[in-house]
Amino acid sequence: MASRRKGRILAFQALFCWESARTTARESGHPLPTDALERLLEFSWLGEKARTLDESIAAFARLLIAGTAENVAVIDKTIKAHLLNWDISRLNRVDLAIMRMSVYTLMFQKDLAPSIVIDEAIGISREFGTDDSFKFINGVLDGIRKTLEKESG
Repeated sequence: MASRRKGRILAFQALFCWESARTTARESGHPLPTDALERLLEFSWLGEKARTLDESIAAFARLLIAGTAENVAVIDKTIKAHLLNWDISRLNRVDLAIMRMSVYTLMFQKDLAPSIVIDEAIGISREFGTDDSFKFINGVLDGIRKTLEKESG
């Protein structure tokens, strides 16, 4: 498996955990710990595997995690604009984490081809999502890609 793919999977898993923690904090009325994101970026949740994690994979994953978290408001706004008859709060967390990471990449990492970003999202959703996740994610991301291309002229 290519190192970028491994980095994307790590980022997706961390973003999934981050959203789960945010949701739990919101529902319980307790604030999210201020160091929650930092702990995810350390990959301590991987246990022993964190020690042997290739630094280039970890660095790429950290970039995706931190960039997505930092820009989550604009990313969610973009996703919401492309959900037809669907509310973002109804998305399952797996699909949401994959889409957020991918939208971050489409919006802020212009050096990566959109087709590769979408293909990677589809691959990850086939592995971790529901049977139809990849179709849904593909449709939303392709709509976002088209909008971004129109906006950039």
